[in-house]
Amino acid sequence: MLKEKLQTDVKEALKSGNAVKRMVLGLVLSSIKSRELDKRSKLSKTESDPAKLEETSKLNDEEIIEVLSSEIKKRKDSIELYEKGGRPELAEKEQSEINILVSYMPEQMSEEAIKKVVRETIKDMGKPGSESSESLREKSAKGGQSELLLPGKVIGAVMAKIKGKADGTLVSKIVKEELSK
Repeated sequence: MLKEKLQTDVKEALKSGNAVKRMVLGLVLSSIKSRELDKRSKLSKTESDPAKLEETSKLNDEEIIEVLSSEIKKRKDSIELYEKGGRPELAEKEQSEINILVSYMPEQMSEEAIKKVVRETIKDMGKPGSESSESLREKSAKGGQSELLLPGKVIGAVMAKIKGKADGTLVSKIVKEELSK
């Protein structure tokens, strides 16, 4: 499980004196613990057995990848702000932290692979026989955009298919490009 790997790597970083890696992974483990406590709080309303509650509140690898993605996004946002503020040394520090976090993420999809998934999703959302095919024709005849082909709907469907394997910003950009064709 990913959480155990993170915990092991924190210990190794501590032993080897890698302060940056220890700090980054420590923060990630804190975020994971926080998310587990939130999950436990929600589950405690329906579950009364403490042992079962403890087990069900643990995050699975997919949820841990969401935490990692969130941490990466925070650092990317910080890099942007540091670069605008003329602080390249802080931007470099954030980038080194991103490099550590990325090593725990699943392999990222190529832009071409993402485009293929986006095209398939758009095709599926508007294909004949789907709930929307008639309303698509009616709305386009009236000059309106179909609700199903709004970028947000497509992005949501694509992200559900490729969860953790692509950056949301890139997916958003590709979806908007494909919908504008």
